[in-house]
Amino acid sequence: MKNLTRRDFLGASSLAMLGLAANQASAFTLPITSQNEKRIGIIGLDTSHSVAFTKSINQNPEQYRGYKVVAAYPYGTKTIPSATDRIPKFTEDIQTYGVKITKSIKELLKQVDFVLLETNDGRLHLEQAEEVFKANKVLFIDKPLAASYADAHKIFELSEQYKIPFFSSSSLRYIDGMQDVIDGKYGKVLGADVYSPAALDPSHPDFFWYGIHGVEMLFAAMGVGCKSVSRTHTEGSDVIVGVWDDNRIGVVRGTRQGKSAYGGTIYCEKATVALGAFKGYNLLLEKIVEFFDTKTPPFDGKETLEICAFIEAADVSKVSSGRSIDLNHVIK
Repeated sequence: MKNLTRRDFLGASSLAMLGLAANQASAFTLPITSQNEKRIGIIGLDTSHSVAFTKSINQNPEQYRGYKVVAAYPYGTKTIPSATDRIPKFTEDIQTYGVKITKSIKELLKQVDFVLLETNDGRLHLEQAEEVFKANKVLFIDKPLAASYADAHKIFELSEQYKIPFFSSSSLRYIDGMQDVIDGKYGKVLGADVYSPAALDPSHPDFFWYGIHGVEMLFAAMGVGCKSVSRTHTEGSDVIVGVWDDNRIGVVRGTRQGKSAYGGTIYCEKATVALGAFKGYNLLLEKIVEFFDTKTPPFDGKETLEICAFIEAADVSKVSSGRSIDLNHVIK
């Protein structure tokens, strides 16, 4: 097989995702949602997001366009103790908001119009997302989209195959100050340094598990076009440096010691911007229900797919003594 260039990656490896973006209007001809078709189902009660999202949506119907979480399937993760241990408590908690617990995803899909795939185990997302696509339900997939680039790419292919739109994001994409950067208020982004906790779990490649929050912030600011990645790893932290096609540099620091915090500095043409605090899930939830109404993702899925390639390349760099890894090494 010939070596892929960066242009090959964006044009060929991301074919399903590019088709999704290009054919948004023609391929996804789902009708606009009516007030009587705003029932949300949740897959996975192994994360605090499930209860937090439900509380916000069900207690503030006007803010969230009249949507309501009506049903949930607990599993979700079955093999990661830190997640499975929380399922009984979260199952009990979510029922206080009027949510019915189902015995299977199939049963859930008969009772809802839209899906929040919240399963903490990214390894299960491909299988669970395919079941949702087959049922013709639009969905949001919480971080991580998957636990590998290959699975992430396959999810985009299935979305195109079944003509069902989705998007996936960390809530840190909407950290205070980021939207102004994305909107171009300060001119072109010249580089970025961001930080987030980066706890590790043996079930997932390192930054797929939690450090993806930091990577999401980096790509929200920088956009697509990363060509190479190098990583320095110690027990307490990681520093991942990405070089973009136009020679801009983006850095993610993942921490495992000291106080957990999220933030960063974005270097723009007109200003150097210090990101503010993470203020919760409301902005993400507003994007989700807007997406459920319009069937149009709030940002280009190419970023999500490249995030997964970035993380895998960082793992290759880790086991290669920190040498620079071309993203094509992962893509092909």
